[in-house]
Amino acid sequence: MSELRFVRLGFGEQAVEYTEAWQKQREVHADRFEDRVPDTCLLLEHPPVYTAGRRTADNERPLDGTPVIDVDRGGKITWHGPGQLVGYPIQKLPRPVDVVAHVRRLEDALIRTAADFSVETSRVEGRSGVWVLGDPVEQRQALGGLSLDFDPRLQDEEFDPRLNGPEYAPSNAGQRREDRKLAAIGIRVAKGVTMHGFALNVNPDNTWFDRIVPCGIRDAGVTSLSGELGREITIEEVLPVVEKHLRDILENADLAPREVERPEASVPQASVPA
Repeated sequence: MSELRFVRLGFGEQAVEYTEAWQKQREVHADRFEDRVPDTCLLLEHPPVYTAGRRTADNERPLDGTPVIDVDRGGKITWHGPGQLVGYPIQKLPRPVDVVAHVRRLEDALIRTAADFSVETSRVEGRSGVWVLGDPVEQRQALGGLSLDFDPRLQDEEFDPRLNGPEYAPSNAGQRREDRKLAAIGIRVAKGVTMHGFALNVNPDNTWFDRIVPCGIRDAGVTSLSGELGREITIEEVLPVVEKHLRDILENADLAPREVERPEASVPQASVPA
């Protein structure tokens, strides 16, 4: 069992600028690598900011030139801001690090958190994060009066949802009964210690996501705890619940290094007399 401490950096009027929090991550990361501190999870809100992971494409960024901070985590572009609980678990893991297992543990903690607020969430194969699943395609309302079989987001390589108004806006995915992301996850591992983490939408203005292609996903959208429940949920309410589940899962995880497949050694063939 490994101790996990929580550091609440700032919320509301004390929200922490992204670059300031990034520097704090680096400092804690260095301390954790040297075993000067235990595993640490920084919890905070950011003022509005777009951040882009290493795989972000140019056609996923804001069209209006809004500044974007390019960062060293995995994943693509997303938004952080008021009403969103951001967590940066800085944890030392056995090497070679099993990154997928770490992401799954974070997803588990957030799925449990959502369940405590009566919001059913799940994983979506091939897409990290925590999702509210939409209706089956055949039960969803048509877009623009057309059958979903002709959804241009899937059929037209040049279709750009950033240019097509509220009908295709990520923030309206709930109205379309599509899959919608409740929490995004993007991490980095250096020297066996994790950085970056998760962003859980509690009660943000999700129209911020409409200026980008969130996480590079064009055929789904975003949601929040408040949006799913139809009532106001606050960061203050969610904080202790997130901490409880992160502590339970991260402290009690059976950590193991990633299994590395090794090529089978060639077996010399025995000579057979002619």
